[in-house]
Amino acid sequence: MIWALDRLEKRGLAGTVLGTSIMPYCSGLSNLMFAFALASKRGSKGGLVLENCLVNNITNLTLILGLPTLIWGMELIPSKKAAKNPKAKPKANKGQTEQHRLNRLSLLLTLFAALFFTAALWVTGKNGKIDQSEGMILIGMFLFWQLFQIFDVLKYNVQSKTKVGFGMWFEIAFVIVGGYFMFNSIDVLIDFLLGLGSGFVGEGGLGWISGWVMVIPNAMLAVYYSMRSRSDIAYSSQVGDGHICIPLCIGLYAIYKPITVTDDFLLSTYLLMAVSGVHILVVMFLGRLPKWLGFFFILSYGYFLYEGLVNV
Repeated sequence: MIWALDRLEKRGLAGTVLGTSIMPYCSGLSNLMFAFALASKRGSKGGLVLENCLVNNITNLTLILGLPTLIWGMELIPSKKAAKNPKAKPKANKGQTEQHRLNRLSLLLTLFAALFFTAALWVTGKNGKIDQSEGMILIGMFLFWQLFQIFDVLKYNVQSKTKVGFGMWFEIAFVIVGGYFMFNSIDVLIDFLLGLGSGFVGEGGLGWISGWVMVIPNAMLAVYYSMRSRSDIAYSSQVGDGHICIPLCIGLYAIYKPITVTDDFLLSTYLLMAVSGVHILVVMFLGRLPKWLGFFFILSYGYFLYEGLVNV
């Protein structure tokens, strides 16, 4: 899947377009299939879907972005030294700087969407339940956002004169096939954990454990693109993945069966909104994630684990 995504980028697909429009459907497909798989099981398991999505999102925005920041750094706009590369032509330097600025604006929009979606989830669930009509509202917001993304990609293709040829369709199909293979293990995982009883290593912890397992594809993307100094893709892929979990996965399950919110719902939504707000401020004013902030995100994740698992 990473190979196919890399090929798409080399064909001219912008990094933030890749991170917000294609990658989320691949890395977030497992979360979507998790919701469908649980819907087919007996009993109301909406709380597990909610836990899965919230754990997945918080891990992406704290731990998965924090660790690469500590190791490689997360530069969205190159330093003045890098921007004025003496070996490159002045026009090339100027074009690269403008492209980095455009990528930052696209990332900011994606972060604002993540904050908005989380706030909408908090409003719909603060009364203790997410019902069918609220699920339809969540899905409606997601569909509007995706429509906006489609027009943004079409606009970019017109400006950059990028054509979606046969090779690009083949690589998109290859990415989708890679995402499908992730789905095949989900039902087996659920049945295995449900068969272990009601403890944490069983149905009681299914939401948390599945959330961690489904973070692995995102972690691979973050590490790969951070090592290649493509922070824009590493960043946008983690944020974009959250748009599949919130609001799509939760909204779809709520339409099928009302969701009773879990005990850690308020903690999770407050933390997600706070972390999204910090990301917005940092990207807006600094254009990079400082290493000390990566350490702060990791500590925030530790606090989330303590409050959600230990201090219960």
